Amino acid sequence: MDLHFLGGATTVTGSRFLLTTERARVLIDCGMFQGSPNESIRNRIPLGFDPTTLDAILLTHAHLDHCGLLPIAVREGYRGPILATAATAELATLVLLDSGRLHEEFAKRQSRWEARNPEKAIVEDREDAAEYVEALEEAQRNHDAAAADRAPGEPARPSEVAGQGGSVAPAADTLPTLDIEGLVFAVGSVATGEHVETTIEPGGEWVPRRPGADPEAELRAQRPELIIDLDAPLYTERQAAAVPPLFRIVRYDREVEVGPGVHATFLDAGHILGSAIIRLRVQDSDAGPERTFVFSGDLGRPGAPILRDPTILTEADYVVVESTYGGREHEPAAEAIRILAEAVREVDRAAGVLLVPSFAIGRTQELVFELDRLIDAGEIPTLPLFLDSPMASKASAIYRRHPEMYDEETAKLLASGDTPLDYPDQRITNDVRQSKEIARSPRPYMIIASNGMLTGGRVVAHLRELIDDSKATLLFVGYQGEGTLGAHLQAGAETVKLDGQVRHVRCRIRSISGFSAHADEPELLDWLRRFGEGRRRGDAGFPRRIFLVHGDPEAQLALEPKVRALGFDVHVPIWHEQVSLD
Repeated sequence: MDLHFLGGATTVTGSRFLLTTERARVLIDCGMFQGSPNESIRNRIPLGFDPTTLDAILLTHAHLDHCGLLPIAVREGYRGPILATAATAELATLVLLDSGRLHEEFAKRQSRWEARNPEKAIVEDREDAAEYVEALEEAQRNHDAAAADRAPGEPARPSEVAGQGGSVAPAADTLPTLDIEGLVFAVGSVATGEHVETTIEPGGEWVPRRPGADPEAELRAQRPELIIDLDAPLYTERQAAAVPPLFRIVRYDREVEVGPGVHATFLDAGHILGSAIIRLRVQDSDAGPERTFVFSGDLGRPGAPILRDPTILTEADYVVVESTYGGREHEPAAEAIRILAEAVREVDRAAGVLLVPSFAIGRTQELVFELDRLIDAGEIPTLPLFLDSPMASKASAIYRRHPEMYDEETAKLLASGDTPLDYPDQRITNDVRQSKEIARSPRPYMIIASNGMLTGGRVVAHLRELIDDSKATLLFVGYQGEGTLGAHLQAGAETVKLDGQVRHVRCRIRSISGFSAHADEPELLDWLRRFGEGRRRGDAGFPRRIFLVHGDPEAQLALEPKVRALGFDVHVPIWHEQVSLD
């Protein structure tokens, strides 16, 4: 059996893992790459598998970096089940429809900008093309490196055979092409690294690459058929709407068959509502041995509010575990709450504004919960709170519909008549007009808006208003991906570009790590340690290998030796690496 790391490898986003046996093909997550442009361009390259060959897709939770490319898999022919918990299915529907709408809106804005700035648009288009080719070539290099590691005579893996749905890039005898502004650019050969630029009209067939042939002449002789349009929306809202009918609801702790010889159990991950650790029992063939895989998804934190703690497991053959906070330790929860209360009081004294970039799902609900408790404890004044995120408002409604997933403390609060997900002076904005009116509200007040990394959303509009306001505080409460605006500001940038203009940073910048929905390094190690308790390497149930995924290289470099010190064999896969497992 093979495990193919199509995303979430040496990067936090884009989780996508393909498990292939002699009898089944199961995909765990189908996430979107997010963050810097050279990361997000990866969403445009081929999925790395033929969706029509899959038996099932298993979804750990509803964040975009785990579910965001499901519309592409469905657009390309997938019609099988997408297994998820009920809360994940509801939240993912919300997230995907919003994502499709945003992709369409961005494409329209980009088209208008290019019409006004044709010369700049050409430069930008060529930069996009170069980034695309770079990503394509990286996938091919990693893919080829894995192929080179095969023992002599070992058969090619499915992803190395052209025409079987696994080719991660155009085969070596073809030229990739890009459609930019209605023209088709031949941008070179992935196999040779050549970069050829010419333009022709779209249509026709793929161009074969013959030894010794002049690529430009050949391209002009035969027009290409497969075109990747970098200016088109990644997918539309209508295409996203094709995903929800495929959801099949699973309950925690109930085993279900998801393919021939593959049985799955979803276990509470404690990350966001409905999040799951997925345990697979896999038998390659009728006569073959059974192997157990554990995919952590995103692990939550023990003791976090609202949700139950992550499920502890003690046996597995292979563990695929996230590493977002490798090398880092969150501040204690009490310290996080103290900093939050202090930030609110500072803004109150200064008659200022507290702006909190927050993910709409999970983090926002936790913040509202903690603010409500601080008011009950008399720790902060009741300032107006603008929840400027329609998605967060809808997500909160879904949270309220699933109290069966709450932890014991939250369940008791509900039973006593408390409403911990409701803030006393919460004001929900439903449209852009209401969002713009917030700036005219009497101060002091607070805003929670998405997205959490300042890569888009209404929070960026508020930042434009407040970035040079010394009475405003920008409070980060979550992970800031490498290369994002949030990361630059958190690192102490004195100036940033907003809408192409250089702006001086005069607002206060504060950060809280204790609200993270991800386990930190000590918590990850504690979770992994349980797999080795009372066992030694070679014993039944002791992991044969631990795969570190969903983390930046620095985090994985820090975490890897500490996991190895627990006695485990550790591997950090690279993007598009495929590993054969016994």
